[in-house]
Amino acid sequence: MRVEEVYRKTKETEVKIKVNLDGEGKAAINSGVPFLDHMLTSLATHSLIDIEASVKGDLVHHCIEDLAIGLGEALNKALGAREGITRFGNAAAPMDCSIAFAAIDLVKRPYFKIDLKFRGRKVEEMQTEDINHFYESLTNSLQANVHMFVMYGSNDHHKAEAVTKALALSLRQAIAVDPRRKGVPSSKGVI
Repeated sequence: MRVEEVYRKTKETEVKIKVNLDGEGKAAINSGVPFLDHMLTSLATHSLIDIEASVKGDLVHHCIEDLAIGLGEALNKALGAREGITRFGNAAAPMDCSIAFAAIDLVKRPYFKIDLKFRGRKVEEMQTEDINHFYESLTNSLQANVHMFVMYGSNDHHKAEAVTKALALSLRQAIAVDPRRKGVPSSKGVI
């Protein structure tokens, strides 16, 4: 079973994360930021990764950032050597007035590109720059290549939800075990 736990304590935050890549999409999230909890619950639901996550800390930005780092570390560890996985995933997901696209390569070479076309400075109580930073920090600690963008939309909440669902569906494809795959999914023989 591909299950991993991460405990991360700094002078600023204390983060506890548990993931099960072969789960049912269950989520138990307590970040102290309701919109982030909502996004991570959606990520779990649509990726079918069980996620338990909690963070306590001094500042909202630190909690968001360190939760992303911890989640990426847990996913990275749960993937192990990445043998037998599909490796790539991509999806488009609509959310009412918005549609977003995400593509992921679990190649262990972090690269991140995002364009969510936010109009405002906040989505609910969360700064839009913190939404972008959450996904960048997650990508770096997961050691993945991730591209996420909103094609169009008029509501920032819906844009953030659409891109989260697109990432979840992409991640679900990429972590899937391919029964025909022997070893790592790379023509180089290593990831």
